[in-house]
Amino acid sequence: MNAFLEKQGSWMIPVGRLLMAYIFVTAGYGKIGAYEATQGYMSAMGVPGALLPLVIVAELGGGLLLILGLFTRYVALVLAGFCILSAVLFHGGSADQTQQIMFMKNLAIAGGFLFLVAHGAGKISLDHRFGWS
Repeated sequence: MNAFLEKQGSWMIPVGRLLMAYIFVTAGYGKIGAYEATQGYMSAMGVPGALLPLVIVAELGGGLLLILGLFTRYVALVLAGFCILSAVLFHGGSADQTQQIMFMKNLAIAGGFLFLVAHGAGKISLDHRFGWS
């Protein structure tokens, strides 16, 4: 089994980065199209709507950088913090089962990002190409 994983590992890491980035790219892009509604939701949750541009940059920009494997460890650390913060601010403290699942989903994604912080982007990445991995 270990030999199989060694051979397959070169493509698994970028696919994993792509899968993790997908939710952020689509969410960031979606917030652009629903800018006012998103600001209203943020404000209703006690988060200043003026922070929305920063959220869009973090989600869309961070997701694209992950896909490229560029500055991966730094981006993953920022997005791990983003996931934990959004879990607490938007999904924490609710007895609603859907909100609890969203809370746990954000924590799980943060855990995946911490793996990227620890292990880097892998061989198929711009980080590796430039010797930054």
